[in-house]
Amino acid sequence: MTDTTRPPVPPFTRESAIEKVRLAEDAWNTRDPHKVSLGYTVDSRWRNRSEFATGRDTIVALLTRKWNTELDYRLIKELWAYDGNRIAVRFAYEHRDDSGTWYRSYGNENWEYDEHGLMYARHASINTLPIAESERKFFWPLGRRPDDHPSLSDLGL
Repeated sequence: MTDTTRPPVPPFTRESAIEKVRLAEDAWNTRDPHKVSLGYTVDSRWRNRSEFATGRDTIVALLTRKWNTELDYRLIKELWAYDGNRIAVRFAYEHRDDSGTWYRSYGNENWEYDEHGLMYARHASINTLPIAESERKFFWPLGRRPDDHPSLSDLGL
């Protein structure tokens, strides 16, 4: 294993795909663009909504912009499908803007990994809608989602 290997590595089993999804969720919930970028190849290609990014520096810039405006961000990811070096997930996250308006974003991502477990392609489709604060479902302290917190399926999302 090299310092650029991020287990689990492909080919994925159901168990290792679930683990990979949770590790990605945990990283994103840190809201640390540099830490998150280390899960991707140096030349990783992203489609994120209508934005296209290539390479870690561009990914860090995209995530920095994202988390400068998406405050109190909390994310849940859930495995949808896997095969070989590919994983598909569905996700939802909640955040507020600087005026205090809350939002929930829903989406799907298709991921493709190299042999070291680094993602080299990410295709994300995301829809965002405002929600009332009373409609929020993600209340854990900022950071990693607790293991006993309900999943997207459990929450009916």
